[in-house]
Amino acid sequence: MPSALPIADPAPLDGALPASVAVGAETRNFGVYLHVPFCRVRCGYCDFNTYTAEELRGVSRSDYSGQAITEVAFATRVLGDLPQREVSTVFFGGGTPTMLPSSDLADMLAAVRAAWGLAPGAEVTTEANPDSVDAAYLRRLADAGFTRVSFGMQSAVPHVLATLERTHDPARIPLVVEWARDAGLQVSLDLIYGTPGESLDDWATSVDMALAQQPDHISAYALIVENGTKLARQIRRGEIAQPDDDLQADMYELADARLGDEGFDWYEVSNWSRSEEHASRHNLAYWQGHDWWGIGPGAHSHIGGVRWWNVKHPAAYAERILAGQSPAAGRETLDDETRRVERVLLRSRIREGLAVSELEPAGRTAVAGLIAEGLVEPAEALHGTVTLTLRGRLLADLVVRRLLGD
Repeated sequence: MPSALPIADPAPLDGALPASVAVGAETRNFGVYLHVPFCRVRCGYCDFNTYTAEELRGVSRSDYSGQAITEVAFATRVLGDLPQREVSTVFFGGGTPTMLPSSDLADMLAAVRAAWGLAPGAEVTTEANPDSVDAAYLRRLADAGFTRVSFGMQSAVPHVLATLERTHDPARIPLVVEWARDAGLQVSLDLIYGTPGESLDDWATSVDMALAQQPDHISAYALIVENGTKLARQIRRGEIAQPDDDLQADMYELADARLGDEGFDWYEVSNWSRSEEHASRHNLAYWQGHDWWGIGPGAHSHIGGVRWWNVKHPAAYAERILAGQSPAAGRETLDDETRRVERVLLRSRIREGLAVSELEPAGRTAVAGLIAEGLVEPAEALHGTVTLTLRGRLLADLVVRRLLGD
């Protein structure tokens, strides 16, 4: 089952936020995340807040869009006293958002547009499994205002997909990409590397197939074995090998080289795009510390240094929403030190980098050593910015600890 929610302060049932969240709000972008917690099957490695039909305890998927729209209305009341901001980015994640009818996704997007308006050129993305859409579905999304689709490709190698318990046929990837292109949507492909039993040649096959589709954006994430998942139990019983850290590093270097050869550039440790315009602006907003409201079970939100998360199960979420109450399970107000630590953690992961001036004295002192060890770009550091080298990206956690003076 999905991991537990954080432990923090109770959230008020009316969702009221402290007056402090209005400070500087006009300088921060505002995004909306809509979580669709439904999947046809649960993949063995997945720790996301998702539910198969057997786990829904009588909750109907057909009611979900109406509940999400109700939370949009709730959010407009809570944010009513803040400076008015149009929505810069909208992201439908999951789960599998495209398990819902396209009309449901269109209705939810229309509710966001009606509540706050969409900024000119707003980015509107949905995740999708390759076997959950067809050409007509994607055209309907584009007609509704979606601009981007992120396909969970994960691998092009059947035995790797089988270990991950992914259900799609790799041969479907070219079809869905073509359909998305024909609909006028930007295309991102998500890959996972380091699956037990996956060789470097297997990974090269997946990277090359992804590049052959000429997407606008590629994400590549190292497989992490999360406690409580089926994969973790299989590894503990010795049925499947533990992912190999050294092999994962080789896979990352291979991907970075091949993506670079095809004109992609990294803008975050696990993300590459053909141009700045094709980077995921929604995800960048997370790393840059902007504001977003998360709609749906288990969704997280952040407004002006206040962070909260919704109850996890769709049944509990529906109960709160139908009662006119905040669905938040808990929240925390970030103090200055926590915000500083998170800023170092997040901004050091992106190509834009972190200003050296934002570091404490111990962190500024550490920069010279990080340059000497080949972890930080020397030219960028001379201009006052910490930017990771390729080796630094492989050791990003170590770099962060040093920058924080640990």
